[in-house]
Amino acid sequence: MTDKIILFAALVLPWFTLPLTSSQKRKKYMPVTIFTSLLMTIIFQIAYTYKWWIIHEQIVPWGYMIDVSFAYGIFAVGTFWIFRFTSHKFLLYIVVNLMLDAFMAYITLPLLGILGVATYKNISPWQYFLVMFGLSFIIYIYHKWQQKKYITD
Repeated sequence: MTDKIILFAALVLPWFTLPLTSSQKRKKYMPVTIFTSLLMTIIFQIAYTYKWWIIHEQIVPWGYMIDVSFAYGIFAVGTFWIFRFTSHKFLLYIVVNLMLDAFMAYITLPLLGILGVATYKNISPWQYFLVMFGLSFIIYIYHKWQQKKYITD
């Protein structure tokens, strides 16, 4: 039961941080936040198909395929804040993503395994790291394209 409370909190609580920034900033970074959630949904579908990891605890019926707490909570809002503070400096963006992706791959996911929430199966931590770090480049390119489109329209 404690695991489900933590997962629910990880889904809901990050969203309460968004009012800490201006509505203009929320408008600016929300497209990349939503795009990131879409990409994470796709990655979770691929991971489910190839059994990269197994999700043992979930808060929604389809949670065995997609960890909604991560994809639509912590990761989505985390992406918002990363872009809020680093999108104007590519090198800073890369360094922050490098550190956070490594932390997720080598500390957070193994801890989730110990807690019985999710475990690696057919993917190693370094492979997970490469997938997530590679994703950060796709997200950055999308954001830059979106901002250029937003300014010109």
